[in-house]
Amino acid sequence: MGARVAVAGASGYAGGELLRLLAAHPDIEIGPVAASSSAGRPVTDVHPHLTQLTGQTFVPTAAAPLSGADLVFLALPAGESAALAAQLPGPVKIVDLGPDFRLADPAAWARFYPGPHAGQWEYGLPELPAARARIQAAGRVAVPGCYATAAILALAPLLGAGLAGPSDIVIVAASGTSGAGRAARPELLGSEVMGAVSAYQAGGAHRHTPEMEQALGAAVAAGPRRPTAQRGPRETVNAPSIMPDGPPGPVTVSFTPLLVPMPRGILATATARLADGAGTGALRDAVARAYAGEPFVRLLPEGSWPTTAATAGSNAVHLQVAADQHAGRVVAVAALDNLGKGAAGQAVQCANLMLGLAETAGLTANGVAP
Repeated sequence: MGARVAVAGASGYAGGELLRLLAAHPDIEIGPVAASSSAGRPVTDVHPHLTQLTGQTFVPTAAAPLSGADLVFLALPAGESAALAAQLPGPVKIVDLGPDFRLADPAAWARFYPGPHAGQWEYGLPELPAARARIQAAGRVAVPGCYATAAILALAPLLGAGLAGPSDIVIVAASGTSGAGRAARPELLGSEVMGAVSAYQAGGAHRHTPEMEQALGAAVAAGPRRPTAQRGPRETVNAPSIMPDGPPGPVTVSFTPLLVPMPRGILATATARLADGAGTGALRDAVARAYAGEPFVRLLPEGSWPTTAATAGSNAVHLQVAADQHAGRVVAVAALDNLGKGAAGQAVQCANLMLGLAETAGLTANGVAP
């Protein structure tokens, strides 16, 4: 018998993906599966692909049925995890896939979310410097948002190495429709989405923006400073200095999300000011060093660019970087499955660490095709 886990919010897309991964996990036993609107219904009525769970029914989303688990996954809408987490016994470990405990700044929370700020838990992105040990020791972990995961993994090594500037970061990321959740909404109908690509929550309105700035700001603060005297010759007259002496400036992100007609996947393109003397080789070296030995992050061969199809169904992130010498910009592109590394896969990865299991257990870096 392995560790016993429970899932709250199991009727949604992220919850269903969690159940799919957990059902194949060699060291985990699925306990109570909760979903308020589907309580009493068979799990296979909502998730017919999960035939391994035939005979199991959803229970109400409440602390009592979940409290006997070793670990509880919360896949709930914004503002709902905090109340449930407060009712669970202290020894029960919790992995929250929602946003309730991601942000340290109450003011940033108030700008994007209703209700009071619940505080911050350990940030569940194991590939960040020193994060893995903190996650292993944590009893409460907040899994990053899907867009934030792609942007942070693409840019953090470059900001930390002083190769990209923090004050002029532009991110455009396209996501499949499952990122919007399972609730019926007219703008997500097949007849509305098919054949269309549309922007939404542009102009700084998307709630993952402060999360990106928070994590990327930490990468800048932890990275080396490069005084002017140590810079190499410029590779282009269009690449201005971005690394002045003294403390780094704040990270500023302009983020535009796009909805694209596919069920799952994210492709994020991030650009930032390029440091003097930096070329594509230096960018690739920084990313390669940062993710050396990481089981789920792949820097693709030079000239090969990420595609969402290659990461579908996996916990992988595919990365590519290049120096745009003409514009003086870093270009970093990341692809991932928004339900995999962007949500359920990352949650299982963190749970493995918290439970003392192999980090890769129940997960794969290989996508499905076609």
